Amino acid sequence: MSDRACPVLAVVVPCYNEEDVLPETIRRIRQQLDRLMQAKKIDENSFMLLVDDGSGDNTWPIIAAYHERDAAVRGIKLTRNVGHQHALLSGLMYAKQAADCVISIDADLQDDVEAFGEFIDRFQEGCDIVYGVRADRKEDTWFKKGTALAFYRLMRKMGTPVIYNHADYRLMSARALEQLASYRESNLFLRGLIPQLGLRSSVVYYHRYARFAGESKYPLRKMLSFAWNGITSLSVAPIRLVLSLGLALFGFSIAASAYALVSHGRGAAVPGWTSIMLTCSLLGGIQLISLGVVGEYVGKVYKETKRRPPYFIETTADEQTPRAAVRAYPALEDDRRSAELLQ
Repeated sequence: MSDRACPVLAVVVPCYNEEDVLPETIRRIRQQLDRLMQAKKIDENSFMLLVDDGSGDNTWPIIAAYHERDAAVRGIKLTRNVGHQHALLSGLMYAKQAADCVISIDADLQDDVEAFGEFIDRFQEGCDIVYGVRADRKEDTWFKKGTALAFYRLMRKMGTPVIYNHADYRLMSARALEQLASYRESNLFLRGLIPQLGLRSSVVYYHRYARFAGESKYPLRKMLSFAWNGITSLSVAPIRLVLSLGLALFGFSIAASAYALVSHGRGAAVPGWTSIMLTCSLLGGIQLISLGVVGEYVGKVYKETKRRPPYFIETTADEQTPRAAVRAYPALEDDRRSAELLQ
């Protein structure tokens, strides 16, 4: 059982090309850990775990340099870029070995780290999962607000249990992580998967800020792909929708055939090239869309049956890694934000 009175907390941060924001991210998270330790809310062995998702910049050297100076800053480097969800999962599974509870947060500092204390309060009250939910969307454009609302409504209508305005900012207990580890899915959508664990949960509302530095890793194309993956990973509703559409068209074709026969019997049938072309185009388009939806599910089944490991860890920077053996990041010495942390 976890020690809920003064738990060992791990903060898991997936990182992909985050060299611009990473020093500030580490500073703020370390600051929050120190405050919670001083308030006796978490154990002194609490730490942050930064997951380098195959970055092509100085993300890993920065992580390694901070670990060399501070044992509470730990990291794992994946052999290649596996995407946000699998990178986050790798960090959760790695951190659960040494923590009573884990908070996951993105590296861009849009999620408010000041909410850590409330997460711990809910955990100490007995919750195994605590969702960080945005209090408002004042910073978003009308387009992003509208598409986000449509996304959550669509997910729920498709039978996927998602928390409105919740991304991947959450706390999970060791018990919840053990249950999550029993899932062996290649097509991963944690926002919809975690609510299915059925454990006691709560919500913490927070204000979301603009990205501190760097560029967003989720342009519109990736957001649409992420939404589609979430729907098809956890729901068969699209397949059923295709079936319903097929039945509706079958009923329409029966009615149209009956009308054509009656018209022919009355001698009122007028051959029409336009109507034939429109009908063929409509049916052909629907058939191709239907095949695409079915093919998407077949492809996912194909991936699942292979049972390939979703990620591999290339190297680590943790309590078992001699800090002197970790390659330092030269620019760290001249970074003022880093100097504040190191002091």
